[in-house]
Amino acid sequence: MSQTPEDAVGMTNPDHPQVSAAQVIDYLRHHPDFLQRHPELLDGQLPPGRCDGDRLIDLQQFMVMRLRHDLARLRADQDDLLANSRDNLSTQDRVHRAALALLSARSFEHLIETVTTDLAILLDVDVVTLGIEATEQSPHRARIDGVQILEPGTVDSIIGPDRAVLLRDDVRGDELIFAGAAGLVRSDALLRLSVSQRTPTGVLAFGTRHPGYFNPGQGTELLGFLARVLEHCIRTWLDLPE
Repeated sequence: MSQTPEDAVGMTNPDHPQVSAAQVIDYLRHHPDFLQRHPELLDGQLPPGRCDGDRLIDLQQFMVMRLRHDLARLRADQDDLLANSRDNLSTQDRVHRAALALLSARSFEHLIETVTTDLAILLDVDVVTLGIEATEQSPHRARIDGVQILEPGTVDSIIGPDRAVLLRDDVRGDELIFAGAAGLVRSDALLRLSVSQRTPTGVLAFGTRHPGYFNPGQGTELLGFLARVLEHCIRTWLDLPE
């Protein structure tokens, strides 16, 4: 007896035998979790109408459950996106206010004081320091509060010779950079300062007691912008070329 189209799943490839509907039903009965393991198959299926019959399984229930799951995931993604957007706007506002504070300094000494005191408040971190590598011409330069005199090559050693920014999410504060405040630091951001061809390499360092505050995967454009503003201010007050 020949099978009707409703009784068999026709295979256009002659190398494969036809599979009957009864075989499909029998397989599904013996593998009730098949659609759970292959939910993508539901996307191309036409669901039956709702029915109160005892023997008819309503696939709409599975589809509705899947749609609800997808909707919940999309809402979670949307919430994460909104939270990240708010954080980015808050960070942008803080950096802009910090940049204005640097540009408003009334003298070079006031600029250094702004960096080492005001920026910590404006950026909501625990400590901000400046590090300047010593040179042969000025190996015993007088120390200034918040400014660390570093051995030549220190910045390349810590940040890396080909990097401008280093973010660390869980570290012990480096005493070379943070001096007496190093014990507070569990996460930091280190930015290379290249003020002028006439000046040694420097570093602008932000430290916080909260692990994960600075994440290596986050963007560094705003912090880089702040470092460029500071370089400009130093050049202006010391009358240095780029």
